[in-house]
Amino acid sequence: MYQAVVFFDLDGTLMRDDKTVAPSSIQAIQQLKANHILPVIATGRNVFEVRDIMQQTGIDSIVSANGSYVAYQGHFLSAHELDKDLLADVTHFANRQQHALAYYNNAGFALSHRDALTVDNYQTLHQTATVDPQFYQHRHINFLLTFDPLNASQYARRYRGRLHFVRNNPRALDTMQWGVSKAVGIRDILTKAHLTTVPTYAFGDQLNDIEMFRMVQTPIAMGNGHPRVKRLAAYVTADNMHDGIAQGLKHFDLI
Repeated sequence: MYQAVVFFDLDGTLMRDDKTVAPSSIQAIQQLKANHILPVIATGRNVFEVRDIMQQTGIDSIVSANGSYVAYQGHFLSAHELDKDLLADVTHFANRQQHALAYYNNAGFALSHRDALTVDNYQTLHQTATVDPQFYQHRHINFLLTFDPLNASQYARRYRGRLHFVRNNPRALDTMQWGVSKAVGIRDILTKAHLTTVPTYAFGDQLNDIEMFRMVQTPIAMGNGHPRVKRLAAYVTADNMHDGIAQGLKHFDLI
C-alpha cells in the first residue's frame, strides 16, 4: 500500500528549461519509490511525448493531456475522446479565424496547417510536426492545441459546455472535452487504484495546474510559477532550474 501520492507537472516543473530532468529530481523520485510513495506525472503533454522522461525517471503512472488520457502502472486506465462532429466544427471555426489546430492522441499528433506560431511552438518543444488536416477524421482524438495568441474568449463562448480551454503558453490553448482537467485524471487514478485515503501532493507552475492544486491536499508551486498558482500553494519551492523538486519533497519529509 502506498503511503502517499505525488503528482508532477512536467514543463517548468519536473523538467528544466532545456526539457531535461535534473539529477537531483531523478534521485528524489527514486527515494520516493523506496519510501513507498507513488510518483505520477500530470501534464498537458500526451504519452508519446514523454516516454523518454517516464523511462528516465522510472515513473509509469501518468495523467496526460490535462486528464484526457490516464495510465496507472503502465496500463491504460481512462480516456476522454472528442466527438468527430465537434472536431469538424472547431476545425472549420479555427480555419475561419486563420488559427491552426494540433490534433492529439496518446500515440501521435498532426497539424491542420503550419504557421509562424506552430513553427515556434514545436521548435521550442524540440518536436517535428506534420500537417494532416484530416488526421482527426480517422483517429481517436482526446486533446487539441488551439493556436490563438490573444485570448480564449471567442472559443470559450462558442464551445461552452462542449470544450474546455486553458492557456498553455503565449501561443496556444490546451483544449479538452468539457469538464476534463488534470483534476479529473487525478480522480480517476485515486479512485480506480483505491488510493483515495492516502495523502496527496502536487508540484506545478502554470494555469493548467490550478485544477490539480485544488484536487490534492498539499499543492506545491515552483519558484518560477505563475502568481495565481503560487497563491494557491501550501509551499513555494525553488524554481525548476535550482532543485525545486528535491527541496519541496524534503520540506514535507517525503524523502
